[in-house]
Amino acid sequence: MKYPIQFACLVFLLSICSIHSFAAPPIQADGLKCEYLKNPLGIDNPSPRFTWQIRDTRQGAKQVAYQLLVDTDSMKVVNEASSVWNTGRVNSGSNLAVYKGKALQPFTKYYWTVIVWDKDGVKATKAAVSSFEMGMMDMKNWKGAWISDSRDVNQKPAPYFRKSFSTTKKIKSARAYVAVGGLYELYINGQKIGNHRLDPMYTRFDRRTLYVTHDVTAALQDGKNAIGVLLGNGWYNHQSTAVWYFHEAPWRNRPTFCLDLRITYEDGSKEVIASGKNWKTDLSPVIFNSIYTAEHHDARLAQEGWNTPEFDDKEWKEVIFRAAPSQNIVAQAMAPVRNVEEIPAKSLKKLNDTTYLFDLGRNISGVSRLKIKGAAGTVVRLKHAERLYPNGFADMSNIDIHYRPTDNQDPFQVDIYTLSGKGEEVFMPHFNYKGFQYVELSSQQPIELSQESLTGYFMHSDVTPIGQVNTSNPTMNQIWWATNNAYLSNLFGYPTDCPQREKNGWTGDAHIASETGLYNFDAITVYEKWLADHRDEQQANGVLPSIIPTSGWGYEWGNGPDWTSTIAIIPWNVYLFYGDTKILADNYDNMKRYVDYIQTIAPNNLTTWGLGDWVPVKSKTPVEFTSSVYYFVDASIVSKTAKLLGKTADAEYYASLSQKIKHAINQKYLDREKGSYGSGVQTELSVPLQWGIVPDDMKTKVAASLAQRVQADNNHIDVGLLGTKAILNALSENGYADLAYTVASQETFPSWGWWIKNGATTLYENWPIDAKSDISMNHIMFGEIGAWLYKALGGIKPDENLPGFKNVLLEPHFVKDLAGFEAKHDSPYGTIVSSWKRTDDNVINYNFTIPANATATLRLNIAADQQVYENGKQLKGTVIKHEEGNKKTVVFILSAGAYGFEVR
Repeated sequence: MKYPIQFACLVFLLSICSIHSFAAPPIQADGLKCEYLKNPLGIDNPSPRFTWQIRDTRQGAKQVAYQLLVDTDSMKVVNEASSVWNTGRVNSGSNLAVYKGKALQPFTKYYWTVIVWDKDGVKATKAAVSSFEMGMMDMKNWKGAWISDSRDVNQKPAPYFRKSFSTTKKIKSARAYVAVGGLYELYINGQKIGNHRLDPMYTRFDRRTLYVTHDVTAALQDGKNAIGVLLGNGWYNHQSTAVWYFHEAPWRNRPTFCLDLRITYEDGSKEVIASGKNWKTDLSPVIFNSIYTAEHHDARLAQEGWNTPEFDDKEWKEVIFRAAPSQNIVAQAMAPVRNVEEIPAKSLKKLNDTTYLFDLGRNISGVSRLKIKGAAGTVVRLKHAERLYPNGFADMSNIDIHYRPTDNQDPFQVDIYTLSGKGEEVFMPHFNYKGFQYVELSSQQPIELSQESLTGYFMHSDVTPIGQVNTSNPTMNQIWWATNNAYLSNLFGYPTDCPQREKNGWTGDAHIASETGLYNFDAITVYEKWLADHRDEQQANGVLPSIIPTSGWGYEWGNGPDWTSTIAIIPWNVYLFYGDTKILADNYDNMKRYVDYIQTIAPNNLTTWGLGDWVPVKSKTPVEFTSSVYYFVDASIVSKTAKLLGKTADAEYYASLSQKIKHAINQKYLDREKGSYGSGVQTELSVPLQWGIVPDDMKTKVAASLAQRVQADNNHIDVGLLGTKAILNALSENGYADLAYTVASQETFPSWGWWIKNGATTLYENWPIDAKSDISMNHIMFGEIGAWLYKALGGIKPDENLPGFKNVLLEPHFVKDLAGFEAKHDSPYGTIVSSWKRTDDNVINYNFTIPANATATLRLNIAADQQVYENGKQLKGTVIKHEEGNKKTVVFILSAGAYGFEVR
């Protein structure tokens, strides 16, 4: 047996080399996460998932086994004496384990670690001990009551709530659990708790309400304490009126909350300070707040110290009891929204005595913070816009078009602040965000400001960046950066289309951009939450709305397989990137029900249900064609998911269905003689190539037709949303990578580079900058190019057979018009690097890294007379010759490690 032999060798070495100390083996686990979060508080999943990476720089490094330990006592974990869960040695290279120990208890902190064995079977030192803490776990564990100040949905000022109490014993720890219909900020003893913004995240409130857990130990003090809560409307009490009827949402009500403050004392006793009738309430200086439009604040109404123990609340009134928004109160276990980046104003222009124009220099989602001095009662208005009129004033005509105000009291994206007159004042909205680059400040009377008076804050779900791209083409680098800015600007606990005009969870935009998000950001927690929103919104017959969450709008327009394929495509993409089947299992019945519904309206295996290739440059593609392709994609994903989950009959049924759909599409639209689909425009040719519709014997011919079509279009795009997802991939994956790069790097209309050359710092909603409609300047729907950079130029792709980048598919394209390229992606197993440079004598130096515990399949598409070398030695990979004779593909199967290849 391998291990005993190694152990004997080790004993022998120690006996003859006792004067030497032996270092720990070079392998160790780190990056420990529970539910994809570091040391999470307040999770509800009774079977949480544990993930880790291994650090081992040796060639061929891998994990052959692991042992996971969980206990409430950290020393038992350290000493490998865990009684809660001890897996023992598990012979596996997996870095994902699902909890199977003793039943986890609510409000309990657990410690855990993992030990791994390296490629030689040597046991590594333990990883640093990590932790996770369970939350409520069950509705019955709440002690607090749901309270509010009113049932009047039309009442404008945001309410304050407070509760004072005393502690007489030394506090060991304290947690606050806060569930809200609406939004909240929590204060203890005058201190704001945490740095989250816009908690809790938006859901279908009457079907699922989120609660957030805070560690408030440090905020409490011996003796007197006070809790303060400020409630905002959010999407729960939408008072602004727009075309989506959120003001008529079935859940709409005055904001309400339930709070449990659970204190554990040093003597082991516990106490719960809960929301109830003994709380007091009053109105705050936030005299109006709308998640959609803006916030109004009258600083003269401030009540100093309202959230401190010393405050006299005798003039405040009693709270009222309210029903819970839903009977499904669950933990918010995800990356929170934060003020992630502070952006100073780049310039300030004084337009007249009472009007100033601040320019941040870039388009963002978020808020502005104003520092100002002035006379009491002075009203200032902060208008947030993406563009300017020729006279330099803010122009909102491109983003306020769907707003339907009933009066002039709620201007779009205009914060209104009334000064208290008490020295320098600072204003930043509590319960709102906007999309903007410019802030036009107007005052009732002349006022002095400086460039430092206003600062922008880029707000979004604070997902960890895990990707990096750098090329020798500055415009391509700016496109990648702008794409990421647009993606983040549209991530607020759910993916949106734009951060200003709508803030809606448009499904089509989201699945098109999902790979871009997954290559660049650790976004799994946001996607898992949003797919739960899908389950909440799906009708019994399988139909989904086009925007999710929704108040009821979108079931009759904008949905269809080209949009609401999110129910299948996003879980599948998350599975490919993380290797975790949970999101597929959670949504399997829903994606199956969705496909089953499409069958009822597709008697000939073709469907006309959908929006089609939205906002094309010029050429239109039949809706039946694109929607039927996505119907095929969905049926295929259901089949593959069924197979993964052991549902053999379903796997066979939906595999057969997908083939019927494919046959119907090809029978109606494929011209085999011409090698073309439909009328032969770019979307019609690229979409079937991208999604596997084209018969194998026709791929070369259809790809040639696509290349000819693109060349006839002057090497520019002629696609809409669906074609954008396909065009670059279809070219680069079918022998035309150079042409794909030419299209991607264009700097004249229509192209991504055209936007950049005209000052874009995010992606736009329409190709013409001067379009008369559909011209938001911060949209993510054309964002597939951000993923294509990784897939084509870096060649980094997950392997469906070994997902989560357990096996990395590497197929970089050394395009002739680019001197160098580098992509990095922090996969579940570690950082993948794919970097190449072209020398003056046209030699390609290709350096790449496969993380420990992973492997790679490398495909190099090179000229027939080129060879591959490592350290001057020619390598003999498997050679696949191409039909045209002047090209070949060399395939290598590689273990983990850093490599330097040369192609010449």
